[in-house]
Amino acid sequence: MTHPIEADTDAGAAIDADSDPAPATATATDPATDADAATAHAWTALGGAAELLEEVSYLPAEGVLPARLPVRELARATVAACSLAAAELAARRSGGPVPAVRVAEAAVATAFVSERHLRIDGRAPTSFAPLSGFWRAADGWVRTHANYPHHRARLLAALGIADRGEEDVLAKRLAEELAARPAHGIQETVYEAGGLAVAVAQPAPPAPPAPPVPPVPFPEVATGGVAETATEARPVLVESRRSGGAAPRPLPPAPLPASGVRILDLTRVIAGPVATRTLALLGADVLRVDSPHLPEDPDAHADTGFGKRSTRLDLGDPRDRRTFEELLSQADAVVTGYRPGALERFGLAPDALLERRPGLVVAQVSAWGWSGPWAGRRGFDSLVQAASGIAALEAAPDGHPGVLPAQALDHGTGYLLAAAVLRALTERQENGDGRHLRLSLSATAAWLMRGITPVTPPDGETYDPTAWLTERPAPYGHLRYALPPLGYAGFPHDWSNPPTLWGTDRPAWS
Repeated sequence: MTHPIEADTDAGAAIDADSDPAPATATATDPATDADAATAHAWTALGGAAELLEEVSYLPAEGVLPARLPVRELARATVAACSLAAAELAARRSGGPVPAVRVAEAAVATAFVSERHLRIDGRAPTSFAPLSGFWRAADGWVRTHANYPHHRARLLAALGIADRGEEDVLAKRLAEELAARPAHGIQETVYEAGGLAVAVAQPAPPAPPAPPVPPVPFPEVATGGVAETATEARPVLVESRRSGGAAPRPLPPAPLPASGVRILDLTRVIAGPVATRTLALLGADVLRVDSPHLPEDPDAHADTGFGKRSTRLDLGDPRDRRTFEELLSQADAVVTGYRPGALERFGLAPDALLERRPGLVVAQVSAWGWSGPWAGRRGFDSLVQAASGIAALEAAPDGHPGVLPAQALDHGTGYLLAAAVLRALTERQENGDGRHLRLSLSATAAWLMRGITPVTPPDGETYDPTAWLTERPAPYGHLRYALPPLGYAGFPHDWSNPPTLWGTDRPAWS
């Protein structure tokens, strides 16, 4: 099919009506041609050269990702930064100039809700289970997450609710139980039981957007924990640490930026899989590795598994562990999405990985950051929105907490994570250094709330996503799905292959 950007390359309610905690709106000189401040912020956070921002431009669209907070600006900035990182690596490998980057806002908006556009044999997947959502507490609101069976079981057990009867009956019982308890008490009780619930927090007082911070060597900064991140005056999007000791390993010229790059994908749900889905689009050989003991939603994998292969290994089993070590010995990057400390018991701490594999890129994403009281907790985009104050900022007039128009923390962090890996590979071309990278949903939330100035959008109705959707057969069935949103001269317009069935591929590199 003709890609839409080639076809025409020229072309929330407040908590109360009197409050306006969102940053003031600015009008860009020419939003169709100029990279905005949010893109510069993201590119600076990735350590990119400022002069390359001259290559970035946008194709505006009407009515994309409307919200009180500047979700549109965050979304297009993260995709533009990822596109520029891909273009930079492509140029470094070919020896030519960095290709121009042109990002279509309609493509970005469509991709940021890819899970909603997905159809499997005409069926629309269910995003949230009946016991996931906002609930009234005795003194406020809580947000629960019970999409996975083990999280659902722990939530009910923590609150003393017997898991019997239909879902609507359980939902009514859950509502009654939560309404009788204080929000913070619910949060801590469910956390102690291994479940997922957070109190909906009020946002910090509004502040002007903070200037960008280059990649921070993370022994010197503490950005984790929702309380710390929510008050961070200068949001740190990317924490980075070099690891030397390897000879330069230049990647040869190739048609795609990440061709020949081998990536072990130890991620789940959205942010990490979006990053590795993007790296697969750009030519990387991505092998997702999951535990056979943790279930995965097949619909989620049908959305984020494009371009990759998927296998299951039990790292506690000696034979599977040997297989994993063989894969690791040939990997260029390991991308992880488990909470801090979860992989250390298998000897897979980043320092241990870098010691065994000099020159490796280890990229981590977590919900709550890397230090502070919440660093070790499980989390998802919806919970970070609730705990950071976003849900309160996007609340309805009656006070019911609201949500962003997309799981933008997940998707935005995913594109930043992919960009960070690409930039690390670009720099490794010169010095052979390995890299340890850390990003979090809570840091992206802080940036959205305090680091981005909105740009006046074009007037008009909500855009039509049809041009940014396509279809193809897959092992899961006939898929309708969102096209990738990256935009630079020569970028691939679709993935080379559809998602394979989760966990069914051989544990070997292509």
